[in-house]
Amino acid sequence: VQLQASGGGLVQAGGSLRLSCTASGSTFSINDMAWHRQAPGKQRELVARITRAGSSEYADSVKGRFTISRDRGKNTVYLQMNSLKPEDTAVYYCSADIVTSSLFTYSNNFWGQGTQVTVSS
Repeated sequence: VQLQASGGGLVQAGGSLRLSCTASGSTFSINDMAWHRQAPGKQRELVARITRAGSSEYADSVKGRFTISRDRGKNTVYLQMNSLKPEDTAVYYCSADIVTSSLFTYSNNFWGQGTQVTVSS
C-alpha cells in the first residue's frame, strides 16, 4: 500500500491550497482517512479526519477554514485549506486505516510521505 500526497507549496497569508492524497496497492477497504501536520520544533498534530461514512472532525485551530473530503471511488482524500495563516506552515501528512484483503477483518494504519505547506506573511 502507498499513500501519495500532493498539492503543497508556497502561498501568501489569506490564500488557499488544496492537498490530495491517493492510496494505491492492496486497498480492499479504506476506513478513516486523515491529515496531520508537523511544524518545525513541534509535535505532529491531527488536522482533520473523515470516516468512511463521511463524518469529519477538525482541530480547533483550523475549524471554519479547512475542509476535508474524500472520493471513495478514487481512494483519495482532500484537504481544502482557505484563509491560510503563517502558523499553518508545516509538513502535511495523510494517513489511512486500510483493510488490505477480503481475508482480513482488521485495518492497518498507513502514512504518506508528507508535503510542505509554507504560508508567508
